[in-house]
Amino acid sequence: MNSLSQSLFFALFGYLLGSVPFAVIVSKAFGLADPRSFGSGNPGATNVLRSGNKSAALLTLLGDAFKGWLAVTLAEVLGADGFGVAMAGLAAFIGHVFPIFLRFKGGKGVATALGVLAGFHPILALAAVATWLVVAAVTRYSSAAALAAAIEAPFAAWIFSERAELSIAIGIMSALLIWRHQANIRRLLAGTENRIGSRKPPA
Repeated sequence: MNSLSQSLFFALFGYLLGSVPFAVIVSKAFGLADPRSFGSGNPGATNVLRSGNKSAALLTLLGDAFKGWLAVTLAEVLGADGFGVAMAGLAAFIGHVFPIFLRFKGGKGVATALGVLAGFHPILALAAVATWLVVAAVTRYSSAAALAAAIEAPFAAWIFSERAELSIAIGIMSALLIWRHQANIRRLLAGTENRIGSRKPPA
């Protein structure tokens, strides 16, 4: 298998793995409403938390992060080169945002991006988590914390990563993550964004 074919294989593998909708799977397992039917309608951990079930939200968070990490780790274990590893991680993130199993209507990718960062280099994930926690503690806005982490990640990659392909993949993920938060940005500016732990009525 040549390098291009290998990279395409790992990209497809990463995309399919990233498309697994843990928010929907976990909610169904806990007997909760489909997370796409209430709150922001987003199939992600933050919206699952709005159901009031913290255990389900935590499992969703871990599942979404795990699939990002797993895509990168398996690519490395199976002998992918640097570009193949970067493609696997980026594709897993894209799979979460545009999942084939949910008609390409997925989450915003924060947890999956974190898992990908952990697979690329643990210190990148730690830096993102630290940024998220500080901003979330100060503002109590999950979206603001995610945006801050997305802005921080490419700088951390530039400082700590010696592999250009990983830095480029992280830059693309950050740009997509910020783009997916357009509505949140508007609500933050208007002062109408929901704070962490708040609920919205069913859609």
